[in-house]
Amino acid sequence: MPVTDSIADYITRIRNAGRAKNKTTDIPYSKLRENISRLLLDKGYIKNYTVITAEKFPFLRVELKYTQQGEPAIKEITRVSKPGRRVYDGKDIKKYLGGLGLYILSSSKGIITDKEARAEGVGGEILFRIY
Repeated sequence: MPVTDSIADYITRIRNAGRAKNKTTDIPYSKLRENISRLLLDKGYIKNYTVITAEKFPFLRVELKYTQQGEPAIKEITRVSKPGRRVYDGKDIKKYLGGLGLYILSSSKGIITDKEARAEGVGGEILFRIY
């Protein structure tokens, strides 16, 4: 059965791997997923990611990050905009958890955080939130 919501699939694989205390998880490749992984790496939510093209179908291998106590660095990751109900916000995007968490947006500037969107004065589709 084909995946209809590739971002929800990405989020679920990350969340499940963190709960299972896996070091890595493999996710089917797409440019959007690679850009999201790059942003999560820059913000310190994952340790690293690698694009593996040796197989028939390329995939991302995401290395998860854990605290010294063994807890996942990603405490919560939730899809906001869904295929049945798209959620858009303008330049005045509210802060998630008072600025402790992040909204990840798809905008005209690419995949960015809510903080970057406010700074650049752009809005977009709110893909998911992460804490």
